Amino acid sequence: MNRIQKFFTKIKGLLVHRFFQVLLFLILGLFAYGLMFSNVKPEKIQVELFKPAEQTIRSTKTVEDTYKTEQEKEEISKQVADVYTLKKEYAKNKVDLISSIFDSAIEVNKETDPERDKKEEGKEDKKEPIKTDAQKVSILKEKLTDEVNRNIEDSVFLALVQADEDELEIAKDSTITAVNNVMSSRIAASDVENAKKKVVEELGYMSINSDMKKASNSLARTAIIQNVFFDKDKTEEQRRKAIESVEPIRILQGQIIVEENQLVDRDVYRQLELAGFLSTESTIYPYIGLLLFILLTFGAFYYFFSFSISKRDNKYNQLLIFSLVFILSMATMKTVSVLADLKNSNLEYIFPGAMAAMLIKILLNDKLAVAMIILLGSYGTIIFNGDTPGNLDFSMGLYIIFGGLAAIIILSRPNFKSKVLIAGLLMSLINMAFVFSLIFIMDGHYTKMEYLYHAAAAIGSGVGSAVLTMGLLPFFEAGFGILSSMKLIELSNPNHPLLRKILIEAPGTYHHSVMVANLAESACEAIGSNGLLARVGSYYHDIGKTKRPHFFIENQMNEENPHDRLQPETSRDIIIAHAVDGGEMLRSHKFPKEIVDIAEQHHGTTLLKFFYYKAKKQDDTTVEACYRYPGPRAKMKEVAVIGIADSVEAAVRSMQHPTPEKIEELVSFIIQDRIQDGQFDECDITMRELSIVKHSLCESLNGIFHSRIEYPEPDKLGQKVKE
Repeated sequence: MNRIQKFFTKIKGLLVHRFFQVLLFLILGLFAYGLMFSNVKPEKIQVELFKPAEQTIRSTKTVEDTYKTEQEKEEISKQVADVYTLKKEYAKNKVDLISSIFDSAIEVNKETDPERDKKEEGKEDKKEPIKTDAQKVSILKEKLTDEVNRNIEDSVFLALVQADEDELEIAKDSTITAVNNVMSSRIAASDVENAKKKVVEELGYMSINSDMKKASNSLARTAIIQNVFFDKDKTEEQRRKAIESVEPIRILQGQIIVEENQLVDRDVYRQLELAGFLSTESTIYPYIGLLLFILLTFGAFYYFFSFSISKRDNKYNQLLIFSLVFILSMATMKTVSVLADLKNSNLEYIFPGAMAAMLIKILLNDKLAVAMIILLGSYGTIIFNGDTPGNLDFSMGLYIIFGGLAAIIILSRPNFKSKVLIAGLLMSLINMAFVFSLIFIMDGHYTKMEYLYHAAAAIGSGVGSAVLTMGLLPFFEAGFGILSSMKLIELSNPNHPLLRKILIEAPGTYHHSVMVANLAESACEAIGSNGLLARVGSYYHDIGKTKRPHFFIENQMNEENPHDRLQPETSRDIIIAHAVDGGEMLRSHKFPKEIVDIAEQHHGTTLLKFFYYKAKKQDDTTVEACYRYPGPRAKMKEVAVIGIADSVEAAVRSMQHPTPEKIEELVSFIIQDRIQDGQFDECDITMRELSIVKHSLCESLNGIFHSRIEYPEPDKLGQKVKE
């Protein structure tokens, strides 16, 4: 074990205690807080009234400009015209008044008519006839109100009582019609005189005597009054509606309040004050907000690592790897943001955000990779806020999260874990498409060179993530003893020295190992285990047989079996030794622990039945435990499946005419035998998974040992052709 592994082993030993777990999260939180402190620190802006601004100032928040809003409301209120209401009943009232005056005059004339004063036959009493016009006028006034009498001249009354009934009827109809026509239109105070002239004009066509015409004109003019009046309530209502329709005038977040070298006039100064740039009081709210944000995120991760991951060794390994990748990514993010600020460019798009997702995906699992990229994306909105009003750049956060999720999806495809660079190139295209989508959504106006610059940064991010991932993987694998997919693929290379050793020195064992690898990989993938680990482990599970290859039947090519001449005890020691020898050989070649475990555990503590029963015949006192493998039993599902596949492949290969029924019966027997022997007691494989393994092994074996056409011998074939 190298120094790096020893160092991390010591740290993992400390993390067993909850105190050191909390301490680690506190260190990570303080590290993140220190990196983001300057990004939330309020910027001090120096501006003076009636002096040019030293820099372009954008509003960091959306705030209502109450002064301009009130100005707009006043302007809108002034534009609302006064509301005047037409009193339609005025026309009817005046028509009725004129009609009543004429009717009263007709009545007076009838009452004072001499013909009506003659004695009626049979009547003695008789009133004296009224003959004077003054008396008639007096009677007429009595029929009318005092107000009407005051407004009408005596000459009009005189003309009315002097006219006969026909003239009165004509005058009445004409006057009523003219008054009704004029009063039906809108007459403001300023239009009354014109309306009176108009009614006189309409009466000019009457064919009556001049005195009666003058009386009618006078009555008509008296009837014409103002019928349109200012409506205060409706006017106020209209103005209120107009004021309510005014949208508040706001200073929007990101809006330029003043540009560099622009004169700061009173209006600009007022807007700066509203946006909070002129406040001399220092605020601690951004720092408190950042602290709460970090506490929330790391509190969630602490809960996840404390209660969601049960395996201790794996738990502390994951915690350390997650922490290191986080520190590395945050340091890279901060470096890129500082360089972007110095160069005043969009250099932030070159940040290799997907590197963290790719490392966690390959070294740990998808769940933690997604958590990591969400964490980095949320912190990226703060760190990359250089040219953004406020303290959050959501577009950059989306860019990091989207790129990281794309990397996780790409690496989830078969064989892509071994092609990180190709995945990086694909990510470059995705990054470029996403950057352009952001630019187009925000309707940014860029030159061709700026578009090329953004495209180059996106490509650099994808390729850089892949290159950094490939460069950092060996360090993590060496430091934590992690068996990554890339390492497994490297070990599966047929040119590996140990695989070539098996092929050359024990070709039968090599063929057997390849067959077991095919069976175990399919079965492991069927139950959701690591199929690649099962395949590579199967290649090396019998490496110990290369010490004495001819003592194993698959390597005996037309040779005498040496076990026929050996005592059962000796044969037992040779056969059992291959598991122990294999583990030692793999350790000496610095193989990962998982591969060593497969070599040592694939037989578990099973019984060497053939040599045990042979020894039992020779000596009844033979102890069964002496003919069992030393173990240990399978600790992982992959080891359990390889052990079953190893036994099944050897047994089926020894069958004379394997059929699907015989194969299924044999596989069921081997699995049940191992269950009853307690070989899976230390492994978390379930009965349901064993049933799936059985089905997968049967399918694979039926494909290998399927029935073939039995061709006739050459002589018989020739005879049939002749016939």
